[in-house]
Amino acid sequence: MPEWLVKSFNSGRDLQLDSLIYHLGLAFLLGLAVAGIYWLTHRRDETLAPTFLSTLVLLSILIAMLTQVIGDNLARAFSLAGVLAIVRFRTVVEDSRDTAFVIFAVIVGMAVGADYVAVALAGLVVAGCAAFVMRPRTSAGGIIWTLLVRLGVGSAPDDKMMAIFRQHLEEFSLLATSTGRQGAALDLTYSVRFRSAATPTALVGELNQLEGIHHVELRRV
Repeated sequence: MPEWLVKSFNSGRDLQLDSLIYHLGLAFLLGLAVAGIYWLTHRRDETLAPTFLSTLVLLSILIAMLTQVIGDNLARAFSLAGVLAIVRFRTVVEDSRDTAFVIFAVIVGMAVGADYVAVALAGLVVAGCAAFVMRPRTSAGGIIWTLLVRLGVGSAPDDKMMAIFRQHLEEFSLLATSTGRQGAALDLTYSVRFRSAATPTALVGELNQLEGIHHVELRRV
């Protein structure tokens, strides 16, 4: 049997308790740093899920544990990959920036677990600086939103709705038109950008008060 195959199926290296505690403790601290960078660069006009911050910290620790368990054992790596493949995550991360921070936490934990602490620290500094420089602005005015307005049968965009648009929006354009509720409603999808002093809540509230509008939905792109 080839020597590399024998090494792949060996029992792996013996872990020292003090080394294990060091790596997991460091993964915890760096995970806190990743969560802190996310919190500091998060948009203040968005809802911040506290569970997401704890998820970033736990991911760093768990990936460090996983890396310690795998070591240089190829068979163990394939076995753990098969086990993790059956896990189904029900929560969808809508913001691609949140996905980047999840990957950030995973890589930091992996680097610490593999004893590449310098890589984890350097990545923390560089990625942290990039997150601060490229952080989203807190003003809603520079952000593009998608606005869905559902009208009843026989209704059409009128001057009142356009007046509300001009009051709250810097720019707006119709993206798509479709039917909803099996043809009983008309769905209009707009790309909109708010004025600096306007708020999404005020726009949705005024549109809901108009006759003929059944549903209003606003999403940030």
